[in-house]
Amino acid sequence: MTEVKKAAAKTATKKAAPKAAAKKTAADVKLTGATYATGKRKDSVARVYLIPGKGNIIINETPINDYFRRPVLQMIIAQPFGITNRAGSYDVVAMVAGGGLSGQAGAVKHGISKALEKAEPELRKALKAAGFLTRDSRVVERKHYGVRKARRSTQFSKR
Repeated sequence: MTEVKKAAAKTATKKAAPKAAAKKTAADVKLTGATYATGKRKDSVARVYLIPGKGNIIINETPINDYFRRPVLQMIIAQPFGITNRAGSYDVVAMVAGGGLSGQAGAVKHGISKALEKAEPELRKALKAAGFLTRDSRVVERKHYGVRKARRSTQFSKR
């Protein structure tokens, strides 16, 4: 029995160590001089910090290439920098939760756009014209009673 308890204690410490390390890295992020904004899309909410830097984008403590593997999602996040000609001049640290990958990418894009506007108010005109400052209000339609989904009804049988 003692060997089993020792093995369980070792696995418990191994499991606890990464969580402690993850919390430590989140607290150690240097956000001095950062511009903060919140972006939303579908069910996703992104908290975005914009820091003057070299263009590194970190999402949930993971580089953008590892978090969003699809190039389309990476392109969506980079759009505000492309419109304003600020590519490579800001680092982004974002914490995003909820929804799927597409909604999360849209939420980060919305947050970056709002943070850019706060950091440099003269960029508002370009961002507004591109539609990046407007929150996309489209969400999933609720399920209605008497039908299977929001619009899907049961199959009609004439006889």
